[in-house]
Amino acid sequence: MPAFPHRILLLMVCALLLNACAATKPAISRLDQTPRLALISAFDAELNKLRSAATITGTEVVNGRTHYLGTLQGHKVVLLLSGYSMVNAAMTTQALFDHFTVKGIVFSGIAGGVNPGLQVGDVTVPARWGNYQESLFARATPSGFDPGRVPGDFKNFGMIFPRNSSVPVLDGAPDKLEQHFWFPVDATALERASHLAGSVKLNRCAAGGECLEKEPRLVVGGNGVSGPTFVDNAAYRQWAWETFQADALDMETAAVAHVAYVNRVPYIAFRSLSDLAGGGPGKNEGKVFGKLAADNSAAVVIEYLKSVKE
Repeated sequence: MPAFPHRILLLMVCALLLNACAATKPAISRLDQTPRLALISAFDAELNKLRSAATITGTEVVNGRTHYLGTLQGHKVVLLLSGYSMVNAAMTTQALFDHFTVKGIVFSGIAGGVNPGLQVGDVTVPARWGNYQESLFARATPSGFDPGRVPGDFKNFGMIFPRNSSVPVLDGAPDKLEQHFWFPVDATALERASHLAGSVKLNRCAAGGECLEKEPRLVVGGNGVSGPTFVDNAAYRQWAWETFQADALDMETAAVAHVAYVNRVPYIAFRSLSDLAGGGPGKNEGKVFGKLAADNSAAVVIEYLKSVKE
């Protein structure tokens, strides 16, 4: 038999082998096998106090984010920034789970105050978080906005009708989805946080000398909501309070909660109010009290870690 067909056969076998190799999903490299608590903040000013209090023993960079490995209050931790808003927070959280051994998430940062009974500087620890800007923009009709056949579970804000988020059914068939709005925090973590009131001193005055009217306080329980917009609008704030009974709103926590739920990792979030999301009498308070709020949240997180046994 001529040699040429043998060469063709050899080339075909090589091509098949190459295709099989290309189709094989490469294993994600685990950068650290040590079980750790992940301490996450959106930006530097929120993480600085926690990073300064920790003993950092090493760093790893994943997708442009530095992960600080070390210890804090006797806990093995990894500290990192999620980046601003929902997409960055979701991406960073999933990459964290892929490359590190995470036994729980503690988020620390600032938020806009929604509950009219709370003030700037207060630290909120909601029992659950929802993505309140997952929504349908309804068609305008002569009789009002028409959201279609399914109006949703929540009151609309003009043309905006909130919707639930789709998540995989845990232990279900692949690609089977169910609808969730609320993602509860870890019940044990929330119970521990409820005992911290009075055990931590919260800042009342900013570095520039501006002081809050009342001493800040810790508020555990209730609801928090997140979405990819910075809110500084009194009418929208009022709607968020009436519709979701939210104590606070931010731009990251519900995304972290969503990813944590799918990966079955417990989480809790501490959010101190830097502003009133448009509900105050003057300009947004965040520029004056943002650092105070960030430090108040971090102070409660440190006290929380003291209360948790490794």
